[in-house]
Amino acid sequence: MSKISKSEIDKALNITIKSGKVLFGSNTAIKSALTGRAKMIVIASNCPQDIREKIEQYCKLSNIPLLVYPGSSLDLGFTCGKPFVVSALTIRDPGDSNILELVGGGNV
Repeated sequence: MSKISKSEIDKALNITIKSGKVLFGSNTAIKSALTGRAKMIVIASNCPQDIREKIEQYCKLSNIPLLVYPGSSLDLGFTCGKPFVVSALTIRDPGDSNILELVGGGNV
């Protein structure tokens, strides 16, 4: 699998946030992964280990693609246009973005 650049991910996330349905927060990500109601979950590279392990486990069980964002939660929040840190976000609907194709439906 080819490596996706951070700028490609940033662009896809931006389009997803503008045209799709995205929920912010690690608790929401855990619930969405547990219930299988997410199309994809994105976590920051510095997401706390316990939260990261839960999300990874539930994503595997529910067959939900997981993207580890190549930046901190501060970077992820900035990319999403939020004035706060984002350690995890749930994509319920990718909208007009190609983020699901970028990741290829598998874990990155």
